[in-house]
Amino acid sequence: MAEGIRVLGIDPGSRTTGYGVIEVRGRRLTHLASGALAVGADGPLASRLLSVFEGLSGIIRDHRPVIVSIEEVFYAQNVRSAITLGHARGAALVAAAQAGLPVCAYAAAQIKMAVVGTGRAEKAQVQEMVRVFLGLARRPAPDAADALAAAICHAQRAPTLARIRRAAGGTLPAAGSRGLFGARRVLP
Repeated sequence: MAEGIRVLGIDPGSRTTGYGVIEVRGRRLTHLASGALAVGADGPLASRLLSVFEGLSGIIRDHRPVIVSIEEVFYAQNVRSAITLGHARGAALVAAAQAGLPVCAYAAAQIKMAVVGTGRAEKAQVQEMVRVFLGLARRPAPDAADALAAAICHAQRAPTLARIRRAAGGTLPAAGSRGLFGARRVLP
């Protein structure tokens, strides 16, 4: 049987960054690894961002994904929190770029829609559906579940992207442009 495609999902955070690695073989999804990088709230932001970068770089090295799926930063009531979250997301993007991995970004509502069927799903609903999709014995922790959901979201769209890439002669929309289903290719 042919080797599957490994997708790394990331739920960025400056205190806790969730990660989840799945393998996609046709319609079958297999859980390979998941968890959270707890970088804490203490210490300078730069040190916490370095921890996110180094932790994700190690996960990439260990699990060898071929693509990264990450949640987009959303506008929050607290602008300061949104900016800090953006920094953590940037550290994750640099880890992917250093490994030469393409990155696709999805809005939180798109991820929830892909996994639960509604863009307004609660955390517990996402956790349960991730458990079901991946055949896990128990629900993953919230940050890991969100990261796995990002990977599942991309896996559901990948077959459509591949068909369209073939039809377009091997090309996709330019990096940074809005692609199919609102996915935005962040890196080549």
